Amino acid sequence: MDGRPHPPEYAAHTWMGFSTGKWEGNILTVYTTHLKQGWDRRNGVPSSDKATLTEHFIRHGSQLTHVAVVTDPVYLAEPLVKTQVYNLAVSSDGNWLWPCEYVEELPGTPRSLVHSYMPGQNPFLTEFAGKYQIPVEAALGGPETMYPEFRDKMKGLKPPPKAVQSGAVR
Repeated sequence: MDGRPHPPEYAAHTWMGFSTGKWEGNILTVYTTHLKQGWDRRNGVPSSDKATLTEHFIRHGSQLTHVAVVTDPVYLAEPLVKTQVYNLAVSSDGNWLWPCEYVEELPGTPRSLVHSYMPGQNPFLTEFAGKYQIPVEAALGGPETMYPEFRDKMKGLKPPPKAVQSGAVR
């Protein structure tokens, strides 16, 4: 927040990136560049090292609103906006910790296992659309699917054949 510029593009990219901040009225805005490639969501939405993050911290009485805007020209067709609202917790004992416990996200698989398929080789790409009998284009999403005009496009799309259920639990 001291006015220094962001480093040049060839500078090292780190997990925390390089952030600058400024007050805009009662809003703290933080702009972050030089992030390492990673994931926007643990379910597989990747992010490149060209991604930038703009965060706005807004306080309204005892509430703090956090707005995060991720822009990534490699993986996102338009900015990804996420918001969170926090309530001020006033505690007489000062304890702000809570017990946490590790839970495996994919039971029965090694924690190091990450499923990966080459482009066009993912055998599960149409599984959800087939199960619920919706067009693949609608199931895969994308920015165009959130606009009302997409309904007209869907009229000309057909769902894939209904998925044949194997003996596996689904």
